[in-house]
Amino acid sequence: METLLRNLLLIPTTVVTVLVFGAVIRRLLGVRLGLLRTVLAAVLAFLVAEPLLRALLPESGQTDLGTALLFGALAICGASLLAMIVLVIAEVIVPDGSIPGPVELWRGWRTRLARSRRYSQILRIAVRHGLGRFLRGWRHTGLESSTSRHELARSVRRAMDEGGVTFVKLGQQLSTRRDLVPAEFVQELTNLQDNAAPIPWEEVEKVLTAELGRPVEDVFAVVDQEPLAAASVAQVHAARLPGGADVVVKVQRPGIAQVVERDMDILLRLAHTLEVRTHWGRSLGLTNLAGGFADALREELDFTTERDNLRVMAAALDTSACRGVRVPRPHPELCTERVLVMQRLTGTPLATAEPVLTALGDDERQRIAATLLDTVFDQVLERGMFHVDLHPGNVLVDDDGSLGLLDLGSVGRLDGTTRMAIGRLMAALGRTDSLAASDALLELVDRPEEIDEREMERALGVLIVRYTSPGATTGAAAFSALFRLITSQRLAVPPQVAAVFRTFATLEGTLLIIDPQFDLVAQARETGRGRATEALAPQRLRQAAEDELAALLPVLRRLPRRVDRIADAVEHGRLSVNVRLFADSRDRRVITDLLHQALLTVLGAAAGVMAVLLLGIRDGPQVTESVELYSLFGYGLLIVAVVLVLRVLIVIFRRDPT
Repeated sequence: METLLRNLLLIPTTVVTVLVFGAVIRRLLGVRLGLLRTVLAAVLAFLVAEPLLRALLPESGQTDLGTALLFGALAICGASLLAMIVLVIAEVIVPDGSIPGPVELWRGWRTRLARSRRYSQILRIAVRHGLGRFLRGWRHTGLESSTSRHELARSVRRAMDEGGVTFVKLGQQLSTRRDLVPAEFVQELTNLQDNAAPIPWEEVEKVLTAELGRPVEDVFAVVDQEPLAAASVAQVHAARLPGGADVVVKVQRPGIAQVVERDMDILLRLAHTLEVRTHWGRSLGLTNLAGGFADALREELDFTTERDNLRVMAAALDTSACRGVRVPRPHPELCTERVLVMQRLTGTPLATAEPVLTALGDDERQRIAATLLDTVFDQVLERGMFHVDLHPGNVLVDDDGSLGLLDLGSVGRLDGTTRMAIGRLMAALGRTDSLAASDALLELVDRPEEIDEREMERALGVLIVRYTSPGATTGAAAFSALFRLITSQRLAVPPQVAAVFRTFATLEGTLLIIDPQFDLVAQARETGRGRATEALAPQRLRQAAEDELAALLPVLRRLPRRVDRIADAVEHGRLSVNVRLFADSRDRRVITDLLHQALLTVLGAAAGVMAVLLLGIRDGPQVTESVELYSLFGYGLLIVAVVLVLRVLIVIFRRDPT
């Protein structure tokens, strides 16, 4: 019974001791470490302390109390130092956070298993299409020719097509980034089609019932079980509400959100790996590119976002001067994250609307194209919210010449400063003013630390002359030339500005279907000149002056007092200029951390040297019968030196010092 009681008391004592060891070790190292490795280090210290104490005590075991306490403290310090050394070595070999803990392993083993299977599938697809050699990070000199680049682009397109919805949509987005992707890849990736086999009506009905909370027949009077269109994310069915209104029901495919999330996780990891291991990955900035794509795709999967976009766009078109353009109005009470019910617009998709356009006549076709372009300019320059994918399948034309815009799942949004810069760029192009165009372009992009503005101005002037002269080749060639100019000057295009370029690059093909003689660049130049003229109208100038005066009024009120103070200080010789070094707290933190590390290093080295000197002194004062005072100080300073050095090393070896 006594033995059992002793064992029961030993367990909580051991646990408390281990926790104390762990807390002391983490405190001495001065950084946050993983709980598991800290506990293991504390257990090691607990197990080593007793054998170390036995080694320090005389073999006879006869010693006085003071010596025993000193040796006990020395054994505890030695065991703690050993545990700290093990932690530093572990941080060097396996940094904290580089491998998941047991809890994460237990919770996420299914996710990792599914991801591993998908990894294997993606790698097999890449190897099957001849892309495996590019994943090793080697430089391949056989890709300088246009033919070899075309072959590689074709392989990439086929691999993305086989990879599924996430990679198809990634390829479609890359096809619009002419500033990042070579022309051969743009040409191939444009051919990616987001088509999929339709899912059975039974599965669609389950999604509708689950999302709407009631049977389908209670919500709709009629639903066409044959889809109007089927894509990889959703499919669309025609329906009619009990009140008689014709609607379109967009239903998300079951399980597609989980598939996209899994693929996005893999894509982000793959982008990070390629950016680290390959030169072309670093030059493209794959991690940021993949992150922006992931955000856009997740937004597209939430149909409530498209519902809100439709409502905002419909309100903007109602107040716009451009008439004859519509978007379907949603039924908010029937919209969820996976179901979108909206008005069914009448009309024919532009891809098959040639008979309708022919019946309207050439003049009407030119008017329709100009109306669509003016609508996009109004969205970009005035509203700050615009349709980013106006390909012919997303534009309907009715028999009366009115247009309908579809698929607003992903729209572009611009802040006021960016809209003003785009307006100034258009106005400068209209005036063929290369200097003003250069200034506006630099406001739109992320400029590098060093840039030859004079050279960029010359190049932009040549581009303006080449593509704005009467009879010049316009359209896609002008956009390609602008992208090449941006790339050659090492200018980074923000995603929202790239979305504007993408919109106009896609819009050109749509406008040429409406009117084969339509000149996008010339019309854009005229629109820019017209909007600049509108901005100089007396009413606009008066409003702008009033706005500026309202913003400057508080400053003007304080200006006389400040001028008087400065004049008084100059008159009495009290004027001085204060410059605050390291005003930013982040700069101060960096300098402080460096000073702390340097100070700890110096103190650790000094303590180590003093410890060696003290331990080398013999016949000093005795603290106890077997312990000398100099030896006690020497061992104490040695412990301090080791602790300080370990604090410096653990910060150096950690990936994230904070």
